[in-house]
Amino acid sequence: MLRYALLTTLLLSLVTPVADAASKVYVWRDENGNMVFSDSPKPGAAEVGEEIEVKDKQTIISSVDTSILDVKPEPVKEQYEVEITQPEDHATIRDNSGSIYIAGRVAPLFKRGYQVRLMFNGQQHGEPQTRSVFILRDVDRGEHKIKLELLDDTGKVIASSNERTVYLHRARIKRP
Repeated sequence: MLRYALLTTLLLSLVTPVADAASKVYVWRDENGNMVFSDSPKPGAAEVGEEIEVKDKQTIISSVDTSILDVKPEPVKEQYEVEITQPEDHATIRDNSGSIYIAGRVAPLFKRGYQVRLMFNGQQHGEPQTRSVFILRDVDRGEHKIKLELLDDTGKVIASSNERTVYLHRARIKRP
């Protein structure tokens, strides 16, 4: 038992000076007057250096590669779908006043500033609007092509429906 106590005392006496030396910080001023801190005294300038006692031990954290955590978020681009729900493709519309009712669906709901544009026979019909329902009046009879386009706040087309063909029949009075 005495041997273990002697051995423990010997080991502690060897370790204690190392722990004390590791907790000392030396301070001096360089030739430009800047303060320099070090864990060892400046060689040949012991009279200039001043020893400071450090009460808390420094914790050293090994370097870890965190580059995998540097994720740059990419803006989420919503995929919009535009669909004409009414009239059906190749539908025949019988209306003597020449009215055509066009209803569409945009999914997901589009943001404020976005608009829906009606393309009628390859040309823009009226001004783009914030809803996807259009009523056309006094349309000539015959075959017509309709398509809806979703415009973003800069006026760029970001989605469009498939083009549909409709046929408008209007009664005509035959005069002798």
